[in-house]
Amino acid sequence: MASQDGFAKRLANGCTISLVSSGPQLVRPRAASERNWLPVAIASAVAIAVVGGLLLFYEHGKGEPTVTPISAPTDPYAANLTIGNLAMSESSNLSGGKVTYLDGHIANGGSRTVTGIAVQVLFRDAAHEVAQNETQALQLIRTRDPYVDVEPLSAAPLKPGDGADFRLAFDTVPDQWDNAFPDIRVIHVDTK
Repeated sequence: MASQDGFAKRLANGCTISLVSSGPQLVRPRAASERNWLPVAIASAVAIAVVGGLLLFYEHGKGEPTVTPISAPTDPYAANLTIGNLAMSESSNLSGGKVTYLDGHIANGGSRTVTGIAVQVLFRDAAHEVAQNETQALQLIRTRDPYVDVEPLSAAPLKPGDGADFRLAFDTVPDQWDNAFPDIRVIHVDTK
């Protein structure tokens, strides 16, 4: 048989095998595998879809102002609504444009709770012709400090005998506007 000599073992055929330490073994790192991009692509697509859906939801209904014909009849319940205390103001927006506000007070003198109002606003020129015709949903003023914040009428319906302050905002008004208060007509009323 073979005799042991230090760190080597001699076999019968004369080969020498070095002894290998029985301590911790070094393992060669695996070759870097390719990254799986599928989960990242799916997460990105979902995020883009959510952001797109939110933009569509919040921008729905915005864009070009709605125009109702001047000859359109007013809502039958409009006789029960009183609009007064009108005031106008202007402010600059971030893009350097001008926003015109029409504030007022509306009171419900009828027997039903009002959950929505659409008004037609007619800006007139010096010849008393209609220079701008715009229809908007009436927005109630929720807070005034530190700035005016509005909410839809459906968030705080007007019960019989109640009144509330409102604000209408206009991104543009015609250059030929005579600077008098515009005409406000109640075109549609939602009640319950």
